Amino acid sequence: MTTSTSSPAAAPVAPQGPPGGQRPKPQRGWFAQLLLRLHFYAGVLVGPFILIAAVSGGLYALTPLIEKAVYAHELRVPIADSQLSLAEQIRAAQQYIGDDASPSAVRPAPEPGATTRVLFADPSLGGSESRAVFIDPATAEIRGDLTVYGTSGALPLRTWVDNLHRNLNLGEPGRFYSELAASWLGIIALAGLGLWIVRIKKSRTKKDFVRPARGYRGYRKTLSWHTSLGIWVLVGALFLSATGITWSQYAGGNVGVARAALGGGTPALTTNLDGAAASGDEHAHHHGPVAAPTGEANPDTFDAMLAIAQRINVNTGLVEIAPPAEPGQAWVVKEIQAAFPTEVDQVAINGSTMEVVDRLDFADYPPLAKLSRWGIDLHMGAMFGLANQLVLLLIAAGIATLVVLGYLMWWRRRPTRTSPFEFASPPRRGVVRGAPWWGIGTVAVAAIGIGVLLPFVGWTLLGFVVIDTVIGLVRQGRAAR
Repeated sequence: MTTSTSSPAAAPVAPQGPPGGQRPKPQRGWFAQLLLRLHFYAGVLVGPFILIAAVSGGLYALTPLIEKAVYAHELRVPIADSQLSLAEQIRAAQQYIGDDASPSAVRPAPEPGATTRVLFADPSLGGSESRAVFIDPATAEIRGDLTVYGTSGALPLRTWVDNLHRNLNLGEPGRFYSELAASWLGIIALAGLGLWIVRIKKSRTKKDFVRPARGYRGYRKTLSWHTSLGIWVLVGALFLSATGITWSQYAGGNVGVARAALGGGTPALTTNLDGAAASGDEHAHHHGPVAAPTGEANPDTFDAMLAIAQRINVNTGLVEIAPPAEPGQAWVVKEIQAAFPTEVDQVAINGSTMEVVDRLDFADYPPLAKLSRWGIDLHMGAMFGLANQLVLLLIAAGIATLVVLGYLMWWRRRPTRTSPFEFASPPRRGVVRGAPWWGIGTVAVAAIGIGVLLPFVGWTLLGFVVIDTVIGLVRQGRAAR
């Protein structure tokens, strides 16, 4: 990623075409100028959304560490030599909530010194949220009562930051901002890479493109920092863009359709006792409310279900046991370990006969489904723990810095002789008119294809064209006076 503006000598007004309305001859360098113009407009107009996403994403990367400190009383207990059965722990939670309450799921203590989470559905909570009672597995002491979110079991602080990053805490309408940011981030990064390649080929001091050049001041110093930092952040920006798109409402749906067509859809566990298969989705915990159990969730059954699952394919401490949410459904015991090696095996068990209905092993996932799972876990900072989270923080800080440097370059390029507050000119116009026919065709086809796959890019790209046209007409009017 290089500069989001043109050089100081860029012409503010489009050059005049040849007389008689003839088409100009193809010009060399038209594609680089097109990339520069795209990089500029996208950076200026989408930059605020990317900045918010980067800052909130960097903050989210720190929340697992902060969460352990803020909620230490709920999460940790003294290590004991023995622990009570799940039934005893569940009954303690039921007595605390109300004896008629039935748990929607239970997450046994994954290791010595950790608490058990007994989850209850609550109609007053939002989608994918549950009320969690934290139990000391050795004494059945109630350690806390908090709202948790999703498969990650995020506690209130992390959930708030997560929603800030995903939808600005505005609900579904706010998701448009994150889809816009994720969709454009990769395009801006690739345009910047193209500019970087063009300029490093022409430069005699190539090392200045991988580290900030010394001795520059003002605009050129800012440009040097933007250029060199961009190339180091490039891979991380592309990764966050690609994985972030999978969460989006419109582009994410297109990605899901494409994956299914390529045979890379996520397989689903069969939980219907009549044998009908369910649909798989890595983001299923982001959709809809948590279902309440049917009333058949006998606390004594949880221990039996866990024992059966451990004999089949459940071999990690991070486990969730869920009773049937509807009549005719099976119990589900699943691993929820997002860290590497990934442990997300599942088993469905008939609660009446204690027979295994279906099993699903991560080892049997199609390659694309595995890559999608790993991409999501890396994006959330779960796969490699603290190291993963620190890398995400650095990438987010780099992206935020690039946005700020881009605006700083735009500000420093402004003409100060007429007015200190006048905006700097965008890169020169009319570059497509100087392209060969095949170049124009390729750009048009690529723009349509990207617009279909990433609808927010298509809509905003059309907006860029309108804004650019208006600016051009205004400048032409001023020049004609």
